[in-house]
Amino acid sequence: MADADIIPIGSGGQPRRGNQRRTARPVAGAARAHRDEQTADEQAGAGPAVGAASPVDPAQFAGFEHLVRDTLGPEGERKVAELLAFLRRRLTGDYEIDEFGYDVELTDEVTLSVLRPLAQKWFRVEVRGAEFIPDTGGALLVANHSGTLPLDGLITQLMVKDHAGRPLRTLAADLVFQTPFVGELARKSGATLASNDDAERLLGQGELVGVWPEGFKGIGKPFSERYKLQRFGRGGFVSAAMRTGVPIVPCSIVGAEEIYPLVGNVASLARLLGVPYLPITPFFPLLGPLGLIPLPSKWLIEFGEPIRTDEFSEGAADDPMLVFNVTDQVRETIQQTLYSLLMQRRSVFF
Repeated sequence: MADADIIPIGSGGQPRRGNQRRTARPVAGAARAHRDEQTADEQAGAGPAVGAASPVDPAQFAGFEHLVRDTLGPEGERKVAELLAFLRRRLTGDYEIDEFGYDVELTDEVTLSVLRPLAQKWFRVEVRGAEFIPDTGGALLVANHSGTLPLDGLITQLMVKDHAGRPLRTLAADLVFQTPFVGELARKSGATLASNDDAERLLGQGELVGVWPEGFKGIGKPFSERYKLQRFGRGGFVSAAMRTGVPIVPCSIVGAEEIYPLVGNVASLARLLGVPYLPITPFFPLLGPLGLIPLPSKWLIEFGEPIRTDEFSEGAADDPMLVFNVTDQVRETIQQTLYSLLMQRRSVFF
């Protein structure tokens, strides 16, 4: 046989620099001869060739199955099977994401599963008014923002999923998507840029969208100003709801203010790092990483009666006075509900 070029895989069919001409081995003939020799050896009683694959004994799998069942029980066996199936899908790429990067399976199976014990056991979240969340169609959920770190957004997303059975698509600030790893995880968990265009696209597709209009002013306010709502911006979320004709669901969250009491802010260093604030709490940075553990405050989340926007006339979203009035109505509803919940809460931690 004539000499042939040995071309590395992935080279696009062209020899790469430094390749040398080599003599190709007659593979087909060699393989046939090897099989003939192996067959002759086995007929002579020599047994299978060294390195040949041995048949797998089904009893080995049955033994492993019994071990898992005896150790973890039937429920544990089911969970192990689901975990293995999940890992297989992730490794093979057998999962879907939407045009915004939302990965439903990763969110439900990983992100929310990790948050659930924190919400149920640590914060002991109590939810009220979940019946006001629409079962279908687009809706805009508007909530107060607090806590130094935006855990309230994640916990609200979990509560909506558990109590209303719907995913909550959140609107997040630019800084979230500019942060390595955090931005990618946020997008896979259903977050998108807090812009009118993205909000209207999601609402128009019938999604339940969550927004925290206070932004960094809310989560970065001093502990002395807890539960005092900051400015709700220019009402962009209201105009998005009006243009798509979806209801606005007020959401009031009590408990997040106490998880990281903000007593100071290193403003100069924050500007140097390009972040809105650099918090000082009673335990951080004094206790180092231990100071990042949130305090176990008692949480109350109440969803209010939806405010309809489909009754407004066409072009109402372009009326700044009307938008301001509806924005103020939403803000006042949340503020009054916060005062009511604080009166009902027996203690910060109980």
